[in-house]
Amino acid sequence: MIKTEFTRLFGVEHPILCGGMTGYGTAPLISAVANAGALGFLTALTQPTPEDLVKEIARTRELTDRPFGVNLTILPTIDPVPYDEYRMAIVEAGITVVETAGSSPEPHLPDFKAAGIRVIHKATSVRHALSAQAKGVDLISIDGFECAGHPGEDDVPGLILIPAAVKALDIPVIASGGIATGAGLVAALALGACAVNMGTRFIATDEAPVHEAVKRQVVANSERDTRLIFRSFHNTARVARNAVSEQIAEIGSRPGATFADVAELASGARGRQRVLIDGDVDGGVWWAGQTQGLIDEVASCREVIDTIVAEAADIIGARLPGYLSGRETEHTDAR
Repeated sequence: MIKTEFTRLFGVEHPILCGGMTGYGTAPLISAVANAGALGFLTALTQPTPEDLVKEIARTRELTDRPFGVNLTILPTIDPVPYDEYRMAIVEAGITVVETAGSSPEPHLPDFKAAGIRVIHKATSVRHALSAQAKGVDLISIDGFECAGHPGEDDVPGLILIPAAVKALDIPVIASGGIATGAGLVAALALGACAVNMGTRFIATDEAPVHEAVKRQVVANSERDTRLIFRSFHNTARVARNAVSEQIAEIGSRPGATFADVAELASGARGRQRVLIDGDVDGGVWWAGQTQGLIDEVASCREVIDTIVAEAADIIGARLPGYLSGRETEHTDAR
């Protein structure tokens, strides 16, 4: 097994996370990730109310006795979100690790710290990571441009962003975005990260709470089958390429366009119902990263994690030493 500062801090077997994913991060998936030895995060705002989040935490605990966390994403929304109530639900439920994302986590840190909760903050740039470190977060998940969701506005890919963050920060760094294989895990560790965060890879799993058509589409898609939307609104998002995301991108490129012009098409409720539940992959917006091009099958969370760890161990133990010594090995091929 591969042991890092991350596995020691959180008492998990593998340096792998399933970060918060709106619409996906519920008990069936997150408990399966935990039972496979990684660290998964329920998505707080997937639950309609703080009370529903408490119930989902309890449901997850019925399915696993291993560590898991909760993601709290702080973003502008059409309807106001009772963030203080979600935060207190997390604290009172006895969660020990929280992943924050979006806007500054600062308003939430005093309560989390008082409860002994470690905070991983997801950032898309070194400057934002430094700001979060100064505010007191415990780890940074640095999100490269390849990622699903919101990659920021700088367009810096992980191969540059990960080591830049490691160099600048004094706290541990988790590599996020563009990772779906054991080779990706090894690369992230070589760049100085203590773990990897995957999202899209976990969509194509048996336990992901989405329609089978979505899982099959992730496998069928290539690395080119994502679309950047909301660029003109300075809130860039990477989503699966489909009829709706193409329409949103086209409308957004028109002079004077505002978010109101695409709000109905981009509605999270629409995407969850038509795509994730009904299985119409062209029916709404749904998150997916460029790692779609690296995903070849739908498998269980345990199979995914075991395969990634085994591949990483093979690369570290067999393939790379051959390069260092100059010896030919069965692994030194054209790959």
